[in-house]
Amino acid sequence: MIINRKFAPAMHDDPPILVCADLQTEYLTEGRSHVISDAEAITSRCLDLLTLWRGNLWPVMHLKRIAHAAWFNPASNLTDWIAALKPKPGELTFEHPLPSAYSSTRFAEYMANMKAIRCVLVGFSLDETILSTAVDGFHRSHRYQVVLDAVACRRPADGDPAAYKDAVVKVIGNYARIRNGSDPLVQNNEVSA
Repeated sequence: MIINRKFAPAMHDDPPILVCADLQTEYLTEGRSHVISDAEAITSRCLDLLTLWRGNLWPVMHLKRIAHAAWFNPASNLTDWIAALKPKPGELTFEHPLPSAYSSTRFAEYMANMKAIRCVLVGFSLDETILSTAVDGFHRSHRYQVVLDAVACRRPADGDPAAYKDAVVKVIGNYARIRNGSDPLVQNNEVSA
């Protein structure tokens, strides 16, 4: 059994749920407005965490953006999962039309029925899906942790991408715990947000 002490639950706790946000080909396609600059590094880190969760049989859920905007065509193959990160049988999937995962009625109902739930958010759309889900979850007393080296946002129209990501992370930090995979504060099985 593979156990990473940074994320392992204490004996009396349920394991945290890994929430994979919008790991779709849209974000990898050059020329698209939502392309991710550091997609290779982020997808690699997400795959590492997904492998850890699956290896320990911890719960995994996947979020898929199905917006009805001109820039995001739900009928296009660009909304398909990234092949290496697509859901496996038994893993929950939720489609959300608005940035927040809570815009999915199924997701909102599922989360409302969970007690003392802890979620680890990874994936794309840091400045939309991850931000709005963390804020909505905070207002519902759901605890989120965002793994900094496993999240990414689109390239900003102007300015430095790293500064943009830092600014978004600072805002999210008001609603969720920000963690890096190598963060020493994650020691002692601490994953609560």
